[in-house]
Formats: sequence, structure tokens, C-alpha cells
Amino acid sequence: QVQLVESGGGLVQAGDSLRLSCAASGLTFSNYAMGWFRQVPQKERDCVAAISRSGGSTNYADSVKGRFTISRDNAKNTVYLQMNSLKPEDTAVYFCAAERTVNTGRYYNTKYLYTYWGQGTQVTVSS
Repeated sequence: QVQLVESGGGLVQAGDSLRLSCAASGLTFSNYAMGWFRQVPQKERDCVAAISRSGGSTNYADSVKGRFTISRDNAKNTVYLQMNSLKPEDTAVYFCAAERTVNTGRYYNTKYLYTYWGQGTQVTVSS
């Protein structure tokens, strides 16, 4: 069974950095496009960043462009989200998601296209 486990969240100050990791199991990781989403209470779950199965294509929300970087290591079955220059408005629960695709260059930046989800990790940025 597919399992996604996020880690790396925590409480930091504005301007700090964090790196989130999402370890995948129960799937052939290199066949899956991956995404990072975040959600605050009573709001929609929004895509922060997405990456194709090859890692060659990425996409970012405007709010994080230039600050966040998504990457993946297919040998380690892990996707990462490097978050720099964190702001209080980045506070949220961060989720990773996986979707199988035959297109090596395809990424998905909407929650409706993902089948598998992790349990989430809390990121809190204080001002």
C-alpha cells in the first residue's frame, strides 16, 4: 500500500529556512509526479510546488516563487521542499501528494488530480 510520510516541519522565525521531506513507500516512486500542498484552517488546500516524475519540470505558486524549491531523489524515494525566507503567512500544515503518470515531464498543481496523500507536517513561522 502506498504510504507518504512528511517530516521536517516545526516552529521557526520569519526569515529562517526549513526543509521538508516526504518519504514514499509502496510504489515505484519514479513513476509518480509529486506535489507539496499547504492548508490553514477553513481554507482550501493549495498547491505550493509540483514536480514531474523525472524532476525535470517544476511549478510553483506565485507566493513562494524564488523562496521555495522542490526537488526529488528517485533513488531515495523522497521529495523535498526547501523553504527559505519564511514568512508568517507560510504558516500551515504541509502535505505531500503523489500521482502516477506515464508522462515523464508532467506535473500536477491541483489537489483534484492527486490520489495519494501524506498525513501532513505543521510549519509555524513567527514574526
